[in-house]
Amino acid sequence: MEFFKNTNIDFLGKKWYFLTFSLIFSVAGVLSMAFWHGIPLGVDFRGGTLVYVKYAHTPDPSAIHNEIESAGLKNARVQRYGQPGNNEVLIALDIQETSEQALDKGKTQIIQALESNVNQGKQDLNNSSSLAIFNYLLEKDPLHLGSGSDANPRYTSIAQAIVDYRDKTKGGVISSMDELKGAADPAVVASLQDSFFVSDFHIFNAEIVGPQVGQQLRGQAIRATLYSLAGMLVYLALRFEWIYGVAAVLTVFHDTLITVGAFSLLDREISLTVIAAILTLIGYSNNDTIVVFDRIRENIKLLRRDKLADIVNKSINQTLSRTILTAGLTFLTVLALFLFGGEVLHNFSLALVIGILIGTYSSIAIAAPILVAYQEWRGERGKKPIAMPLRPGSTTSAQPKEKVKV
Repeated sequence: MEFFKNTNIDFLGKKWYFLTFSLIFSVAGVLSMAFWHGIPLGVDFRGGTLVYVKYAHTPDPSAIHNEIESAGLKNARVQRYGQPGNNEVLIALDIQETSEQALDKGKTQIIQALESNVNQGKQDLNNSSSLAIFNYLLEKDPLHLGSGSDANPRYTSIAQAIVDYRDKTKGGVISSMDELKGAADPAVVASLQDSFFVSDFHIFNAEIVGPQVGQQLRGQAIRATLYSLAGMLVYLALRFEWIYGVAAVLTVFHDTLITVGAFSLLDREISLTVIAAILTLIGYSNNDTIVVFDRIRENIKLLRRDKLADIVNKSINQTLSRTILTAGLTFLTVLALFLFGGEVLHNFSLALVIGILIGTYSSIAIAAPILVAYQEWRGERGKKPIAMPLRPGSTTSAQPKEKVKV
C-alpha cells in the first residue's frame, strides 16, 4: 500500500523554511527554560511531598492552587489525576524531609489550607482516622456504655465501620452527616455532629521523594539519554560513515530540545514517565533516519553520476510513503492515548505526540540536509566527498567508480 507514488518533492530546496521552523521552536523552548518556566522537573527529580486528594465535585486546580498559596505554601503544583469522573487531584509540595513527621506535616498543611474558610473549631470527618473518631466517642460516650469493658471494643467497631463506609462505600468523601445514619447508631451520629463536619475532599494518600533520591534519578535520566545518543553515534559511524552518525545524533538532539522546550512552554512536569517517552522517541526518530540513510546508500551505488542533493531528494521521495504510513499509524495510537488515557498518562502521551511529529519531520528536514551541507562544505574546501561504504558482503557494480558530484 502506498499513499504517494512517483513523488518529486524538492525537500532540500525548502531547507531554509525547515531551518526557520526548527529555529523558532528551539529558541522559544530555550528562552522558556532559561527565563520563564525553567525545566519543570517533577517531584521524581526534585524531591518533595505528593498528596493525593479526592473531591466530592469536579475540582478546579486553579482555585485549589490559590487556596494553597493563600495559606503560605509556595511553589505547590496542582494537577488533575486519574479518570475525570473520579474528581482527583495531585498536589506536590517542596517538603523534602523523609521522616514520618514530614509526611504528616504535608498532609496537615494541605488539610488546613483547603479548610481555611470552613467550620473552624470542628474536626473534618472526611479526613479523620478511625482512632480520632474512637477517642471522641469514648470520651463523649453517646451510647452511655460507661467505663465498662464493653466500651472500647464497641466504639472501636463503630469508628471502623464509619471509616469503612466513608472509604469503601462513598469513595472517601461523605457529602453530609445524614449519610451516616445507615452506618451508625443515630445517637452516635447526633454526637458526631456536635464536633465534626464534612468537607468536600478527602486525602487518600501521601508520599515523599527525598532530595537524594531525586538527585540520583535526575543523574540517571541524563546518563541514560547521553548513553543512547553515544550508542547511536557509534553504530551509525560503523554501519555508514561518521558524518551520518553525527547527523543522526544532531537530529535526535534537535527532537529532544524541541520536546523538552514544549514541556517548558506548556509548564508541564517532566517525570520519569516523560523521560521514558523521550528515550522511546530517540529510538523512533533514529529508526526513521536510518531508513532514509539506507535508501541514500542504495541510490549512491545506482546513481553515481548524479549530485548528492538530487540523490538525497530522490531517496526521501522513495521512502515518503513508508514514512507516512508508519508514522501516521503510530501517531494515531499515541493520540488516542493522549485523549483517552487519563491524567496519569497525559504527560507521557503528550511527549510521544510531540516527539513523533518532530521525529518524523526531522528525519526528512534536518538529517538529510546536514549530510548535503557537509559534503558541499568539503567540496568548497577542495576535499574529496565522503563516499558511502557498501554493505558487508556486497560487491561493487560494473559501473565506473566515480565519486558523487557535489
